[in-house]
Amino acid sequence: MNETQPETDATGRPTTTAMRAVAQHRYGGPDVLALETVTAHMPKSDEVLVAVHAVDVASGDVRVMRGEPKLMRAFFGFRRPRVPTVGRDIAGTVAAVGSAVTGFAVGDRVCGEVSQGGWAEYAVLPGRFAVRVPDGIRFEDAATLPVSAGTALQGLRLAGIDPAQPVDASGDRHRLLVIGASGGVGGFAVQLAALAGWEVVGVCSGAKADHVRALGAHRVLDHGGPWADAEPDGGYDAVFDLAGAQSLSRLARLTRRGGTVVLSAGGGDGLLGPIPRLLGAMLRGPFMHASLKPLAAARSAEDLESLVALLADGRLRPMIDRVVPLADVRSAVRAYLAGEIRGKLVLSVR
Repeated sequence: MNETQPETDATGRPTTTAMRAVAQHRYGGPDVLALETVTAHMPKSDEVLVAVHAVDVASGDVRVMRGEPKLMRAFFGFRRPRVPTVGRDIAGTVAAVGSAVTGFAVGDRVCGEVSQGGWAEYAVLPGRFAVRVPDGIRFEDAATLPVSAGTALQGLRLAGIDPAQPVDASGDRHRLLVIGASGGVGGFAVQLAALAGWEVVGVCSGAKADHVRALGAHRVLDHGGPWADAEPDGGYDAVFDLAGAQSLSRLARLTRRGGTVVLSAGGGDGLLGPIPRLLGAMLRGPFMHASLKPLAAARSAEDLESLVALLADGRLRPMIDRVVPLADVRSAVRAYLAGEIRGKLVLSVR
């Protein structure tokens, strides 16, 4: 892909630039995606403009592309996407700095989570959420962290698990069950919990079992079998559910008294998605022996900085299955929807 450069005024501040971006003008599958030349948004005073080198493909991006569940269209556009370019996890170099942003300069290597618009040559990122990327880290690796690893870290903290404060390995055993362990969030959850000294059991497809073991899982259960009925009641201190397929009562029974079940936004129907399940957890939670905690992950520069540090010293791996050129986004999303991806899928922009 040919790289475009922003036009600048006499002070060097960019005024406008044309760029290549993946755009969609209706909801649907990969066929609605097209590479177009559009005008990039310039940064506001509290933002930086990032020349994107790599961008992650996350489950949330695919849901927005398809407009599912339909409830989300109230926020993203009823008939068509209000913002035609999806994508949130970006890594690249600073191309321009807003007047109120301090600590960053043009050329700095950064990563972060944008609101939307990441599948493009340029994206605007709030300065308070931009995090430096050391020279030794590839942009493709850094782009996997903001949403997926950030969600995993915040979900584990809800369960009382923190890699920064590992448990004593010589003490009582701490066991975590991760349902959906082969995906982006699940894979990072397995790694981070293992770093915290927990014994991790992962649930995934049989074809991806070796991948999950390589991430640090002590044992892997095949989600295609009756694993939930075979596991003993109270066998886990915490459960991190990323799939939404098991009943709340069964998840609670798998957890010891006083333990925690963390629920993400997985599962649900095409209209309301996981909302009824999460509301049910809040209503039924006080009457169960385990604590049910819906997860609402939020952008955090502090969390992202800690994850970048773990990546830099080799304690965290990005688990990239493949890197695909931005121009081949349709085939990349098809592979994602077909369940071919083990870990992360990244689009290379430059």
